[in-house]
Amino acid sequence: MPKAILFDLDGTLIDNSMDTFLPPYFAALTKKLAHLISPDKLIAQLHASTRAMVANNDPARTLAEIFDADFFPSIGVPRETLMPLFEDFYAREYRELRVYVNAIPEARQVVARAFQSGARVVIATMPVFPLVAVRQRLEWGKLADFDYTLITAYENMSTSKPNPAYYREIAAKIGCAPGECVMVGNEVQNDILPAKRAGMKTFWLTNTAFMPTDVPADWRGTLTDLNELLERKELD
Repeated sequence: MPKAILFDLDGTLIDNSMDTFLPPYFAALTKKLAHLISPDKLIAQLHASTRAMVANNDPARTLAEIFDADFFPSIGVPRETLMPLFEDFYAREYRELRVYVNAIPEARQVVARAFQSGARVVIATMPVFPLVAVRQRLEWGKLADFDYTLITAYENMSTSKPNPAYYREIAAKIGCAPGECVMVGNEVQNDILPAKRAGMKTFWLTNTAFMPTDVPADWRGTLTDLNELLERKELD
């Protein structure tokens, strides 16, 4: 069995498409800050600063530091003015977005089985949100009560998907070699290929009848299939 199992979150453990989630997220955030920043300017800068985070390769700087350095000077409103509003947003308005996220019953069973295997369990989600936002999505998915070894977020990571360095950084943080880890995810470009390049084994979560044979996943299938592999101790 692997020493660590990494799970993507959105689309893997919770029923949440960012294509559906992000428009109301941006709408709520722009409304919150409309008295200080025009919606168009805010959204454009959020996208630009997110790209800066995704592009970072400096291991000495967290993604939060990258975001701050790119976002606040460009947006023209001091950090000390905006940060309390961001924090209040995640405590209030963000909670209303739970209507766009559904729990996946099989996910809780699989995560529990991963813990039972003795593996270190990581939530390896795109680390461009603050930890408070990721924890809320875990709560909405009925997955917040597990004692994860690591939940990736912009405060605790220096690299991001789809950079293979993101997976190497996780392995280093949890004290495992990449080859001792299995990454579980639904996105080939963000989850499977970069984790494979980092030296990890991979489980491609897919329900599609047609599965391209050129995706270099070690295993593929549904959460039920993954649970059976864990139960039979064959995820190795």
